[in-house]
Amino acid sequence: MRLLLIGATTGYQTRTFAEAAERLGFELVLATDRCHVLEDPWADRALPLRFEEPVRAAQAIAGQSGIGGIVAVGDRPAYIAALAAEKLGIAYNSASSVSACRDKFLARQRFRAAGLLVPDYRRIPIREGPGQPASFPCVLKPLGLSASRGVIRANDPAEFAAAFHRIARLLADPDIARLGDEQDRFIQVESFIEGREFALEGILTNGSFRALAIFDKPDPLDGPFFEETIYVTPSRESAEIQRAIIETTEAATRALGLTHGPVHAEMRVNARGVWILEVAARPIGGLCSRVLPGLEELILRHAAGEDVATFRLACEAAGVMMIPIPGEGIYVDVAGLAAAREMSLIDDVIITAKQGQKLMPLPEGSSYLGFIFARGNDPGAVEQALRESHEKLEFQILAALPVI
Repeated sequence: MRLLLIGATTGYQTRTFAEAAERLGFELVLATDRCHVLEDPWADRALPLRFEEPVRAAQAIAGQSGIGGIVAVGDRPAYIAALAAEKLGIAYNSASSVSACRDKFLARQRFRAAGLLVPDYRRIPIREGPGQPASFPCVLKPLGLSASRGVIRANDPAEFAAAFHRIARLLADPDIARLGDEQDRFIQVESFIEGREFALEGILTNGSFRALAIFDKPDPLDGPFFEETIYVTPSRESAEIQRAIIETTEAATRALGLTHGPVHAEMRVNARGVWILEVAARPIGGLCSRVLPGLEELILRHAAGEDVATFRLACEAAGVMMIPIPGEGIYVDVAGLAAAREMSLIDDVIITAKQGQKLMPLPEGSSYLGFIFARGNDPGAVEQALRESHEKLEFQILAALPVI
């Protein structure tokens, strides 16, 4: 079986999927955002794509022969994959459904039309300025960025105006502006949703939804920013709440029009029920997939057309901490790494920040210092192990000098 993987050249998951494909005996063709001028700079024989030109990228993929399935890692690659799959006649989500996943305004419209719980929302053209929201507290967010990037809570008019202009500056960053997405001309304002936050990993097969794992997010995410830190599975919530999370996510995938491929969903739960925040047409991002051993194999087998209905992921308790960046600066070093790795139940501690790298926390930033992984028999013990391991780490970050 010849499969195509669309993902970032330097993405952790790109390498993980390549390793899984080799174990399974699949031929994996990579399509990445590497430079198209240099002659195979990464020595991976990847097809070079311009992610900012999805139609041309899809046409380049359609010119490949013998592709039997497509996997995408990331929101933009998922859209390119949908366009390419349509040209190749390969089972995948429609381009319109993936496009709705990538636009918080379109997603909210479809969720509301389907009768799902959604907050009050509206989008404001950046050129018009902030104006005033109907009520406080509220949350401002870009329509297209992921991982809580640019998401800010405001409790009064002054905070609202400051948040609006801060997000506008972020969207004007050349790395974002060059992509030319229409949705980046707007900022969405939503009423704040009280409650506990969860994530769900699932997979769709010709419209049939299957939940693979539910993650608790034990740290409160109440703002002003919404940096995710800990994911733990299996969930410790009641069977009733877990069932409601699964049913709501399934309804959300139908509302978006998703039919085939991996799904990563985020939601909040309170006394009124389950509020879907986002549904992405891709698997959980980055190194976090290590929490679910076998996930890449399942996705590859699924893309190859195999029946994965009986394929089960590891059932033991597991968790990951995405190590937050405490403040802007230059990364120098970390102490206590050996001690953190030696803690009970800890699988590994991986520092992804590089010496000399400029660090930027949320809401502008889009990365973490690294990841801590734990595994055991009890999700509560796994969560505690992650916290205790993190306490052993001491990061040295120097203040960055301003550019004059």
